[in-house]
Amino acid sequence: MAKQLTEIRMPQLAESLVSATVERWLKEPGHRVEMYEPICEIITDKVNAEIPSTVAGVMARILVGPGETVEVGTPICLIETEGEGEAEDSPVSAGEASGYGVAAGVAGPGAGSSSSSAFDPSAPMRHRYSPAVRKLAEEYGVDLAAVAGTGLGGRITRKDVLNHISRAGAAGGTSTALKTAVPVSGAGATTTSAPAQGPAILTRTDASAGSAPDAPSAVPTVEVEEPRAPGREYYIDVTPIRKAIAKNMRQSVSEIPHAWTSIEVDVTNLVALRNRWKDEFRKQEGVNLTYLPFLIKAVVSAIRDYPIMNSVWADDRIIVKRDINISLAVGTEDSVLTPVIRNADQKTIVGLAHEIHELARKTREGKLTLEDMQGGTFTVNNTGTFGSILSVPIINYPQAAILTMEAIVKRPVVVHDMIAIRSMVNLCLSFDHRILDGVICGRFHQRVKENLESYTIDTKLY
Repeated sequence: MAKQLTEIRMPQLAESLVSATVERWLKEPGHRVEMYEPICEIITDKVNAEIPSTVAGVMARILVGPGETVEVGTPICLIETEGEGEAEDSPVSAGEASGYGVAAGVAGPGAGSSSSSAFDPSAPMRHRYSPAVRKLAEEYGVDLAAVAGTGLGGRITRKDVLNHISRAGAAGGTSTALKTAVPVSGAGATTTSAPAQGPAILTRTDASAGSAPDAPSAVPTVEVEEPRAPGREYYIDVTPIRKAIAKNMRQSVSEIPHAWTSIEVDVTNLVALRNRWKDEFRKQEGVNLTYLPFLIKAVVSAIRDYPIMNSVWADDRIIVKRDINISLAVGTEDSVLTPVIRNADQKTIVGLAHEIHELARKTREGKLTLEDMQGGTFTVNNTGTFGSILSVPIINYPQAAILTMEAIVKRPVVVHDMIAIRSMVNLCLSFDHRILDGVICGRFHQRVKENLESYTIDTKLY
C-alpha cells in the first residue's frame, strides 16, 4: 500500500469559534499517532482543549508552531498514512517533513546564513521567528543565526535576543548588535556611533549637505546605545490565554457602553446562617460552604423577576435567554476564566455549592472543557475574597450585565434609630446601557438585596 499525507485541520469546536492558538504539540515529527489520540493543545477565547487525530499514522510535518493563531479549517499538520492509491505527487523532504513548515528563506533579519543551513531535527523551530523577535533583531542589528534558542523546539525567544545583546555589550566596543535605528524628524541627519558607556550622539545636517550621490532618501535615523540598565526591568512573554483575555476585554469596553451602580446590603443574618452550617456542611458534603451559593441563588431569583437582565444585544433586536446560566469568574495565577453553572435557577444551595467547588477545581487544574465555558448568560464574581470593598467590573461580552460581591465587613449602622454593629457588603453591578437603563437595573439590584437580606438562621439549605 502506498503512503500518503493526510491534512489535520483546525476544527470548529464551537459555533462561535473562528480561530484558535496552538499552545504546544504533544506529538513531534516521526512519532506514531493513533486515531483519536491527542496531537496538540490549543487555546481558544474560551478555554484550552486537546485536538485528536482523525487518522492513524506517523506525524510527518507540523505546519503551525506553538503560539501561532490560525483560523478554523486551516491545516495544522500532516500525518503519513497507509493509503490505497499513489502517494502524493509533491513529496515532502526530510527537512520539510520535520520542520514546522518553515521555508528556506524565512529567517529573520541578519540571518542570511540560516536560509541555507541544514535542518536540525533536535531544534525544529530554530529558524522560525516571531514578529517580536524579528523586530528586536532589526532594531539592534542582531544576526539571529548567532543566537542560541531556548524556546520549544530550539525557537529563539525575545529573552534569548536580549541576552545575546547583553553579552555583546559586555564585550565592549561599539558592536552593531547593541545599536538600534530610531527615526528622527527633520530635513536630514547623519549618525555618529556613541561610545560604549556614553550617550547616543546625533549630528544633524541639512538634507543637501555632503550626501553621497547614490545615498538613499530614507527617513533619517539615529543610532542609540542599549537603553536598559541591567536589573532595572525584565520582560514577560504574553501567553495565548492572556492574549485571549486581552482581546475579550478590549472588545467588551470598546463595543459595550458600560454603566455602573452599587448597593449596600445587610447580610448579618446570612453570616449567622453560614456560621451555623459551615462545619456540618463540610463533614456531610465534603466541600466548603461559602457565601457564593447564597449570592447566586439570590441573583437567579431576581433574574426570574427581571428576565431582561438575562439578554444580549443583537443590533436590530435584543435576545432574551430563557435558560439562566451563571458564568462564575474564577481566578488562577495567570488568568481569569468564567466556567458556567447551567440552569442555576433549578439548583438548591447545596447543588450550587457543589458546582462552584467542581468548576473552581477544574479551572485551577486546567481541566475545563469547552462545554464548561459556553452558554453563560449572566456573570457573578466574588471580588470580596481579596478584601475589595468596591469595584467596577467589565462585562463578560456579549452578556448584558455582571455583578460582584465585595468583602463583608462589620460596620456601625443605624437600625430603628439606634446604632448597631452589622455585617455589611456592597454589590456592584455593571450593565450594557444599550439594553438596560437605570430604572430596571435599580429594581433588579433592590431585588437581589431583598433576597440576600431574607435569609434567616432557619433557612433550609437542602
